[in-house]
Amino acid sequence: MDDASGEAAASGGQRSDCRTGTGDGALENQTLSKRQMKKLLKQQKWEEERELRKQRRKERKQHRKQQRQNSQQESRGDGQSARKRPRRELTPSSLRLVVDCSFDNLMLIKDVRKLHKQIQRCYAENRRASHPVQFYLTSLGGQLKQNMDEKDKGWVNWKDITITEEHYSKVVVKDELVYLTSDSPNVLEELDQKKAYVIGGLVDHNHHKGITYERAKELGIGHAQLPLSSFVKMNSRKVLAVNHVFEIILAYLEKGSWQESFFTILPQRKGAVAISQDGTNPQENEDDDEEECSSSDSDRDNTEQTEIRDLNIGQAVTSQQTSII
Repeated sequence: MDDASGEAAASGGQRSDCRTGTGDGALENQTLSKRQMKKLLKQQKWEEERELRKQRRKERKQHRKQQRQNSQQESRGDGQSARKRPRRELTPSSLRLVVDCSFDNLMLIKDVRKLHKQIQRCYAENRRASHPVQFYLTSLGGQLKQNMDEKDKGWVNWKDITITEEHYSKVVVKDELVYLTSDSPNVLEELDQKKAYVIGGLVDHNHHKGITYERAKELGIGHAQLPLSSFVKMNSRKVLAVNHVFEIILAYLEKGSWQESFFTILPQRKGAVAISQDGTNPQENEDDDEEECSSSDSDRDNTEQTEIRDLNIGQAVTSQQTSII
């Protein structure tokens, strides 16, 4: 009896172990969702293709290296390096252009930022110009310098430019200074290579009209305006941005023509129209002709309307006389 019960217990234990093992396997399969199974398979595939990806990267790297070598060989055949192309020939001008930054306290910070961008444009255009001028930036300080330090720290490494906190009158001899201002009665016909032309570094939206002209008179230095009115008619005032004046002078040094320089640099929003040599505007002549035509047509229409009105009045009078008779 004891042996039989022992065997039965052992048999029951074995059956219990088998059921337990089967339950663990089913539980393990149930713990992984379909998404997890896909992720697991994707990870396994990624690991299997690791060497293949490494080999492909190596091949692409060798291919790029071969392309660089081929381009370098071609450039050597031309006698120059692909990375070091010769800079075009420049003819530096002895002309001096000075941006006067002494109006810092008259500008809002948003206008100071605009001036900073205009100065950046002047510097860039002068660097790539065929006849670069001697560039001076004077009276630098206050909001403008702070903005340049924050937005463009590389300005301290600018080349071919003189930057100083001093006033331009202490940097250049007064007799050689000419302030460019649209309020001056003097018109600049030609550029004098011995002069230093001053551009007012001011963005004020016409809040301080005539201030650069007054400053020039106070200091007793020369002043003049660009010959804009002699070649161009604009819809707006003749006040130009700092970089526009700067670029017009650079263009004049290259082209030798004021009119061509104006139309190369002036933005379209200025509505610039060329003026002929006799001082008239061709567009105005066309408008005058159109006005004369429209005026004559109007007079003719008025005459016809008057005749019709008189005819109607005559018919009405005749009718009235007939009825009275």
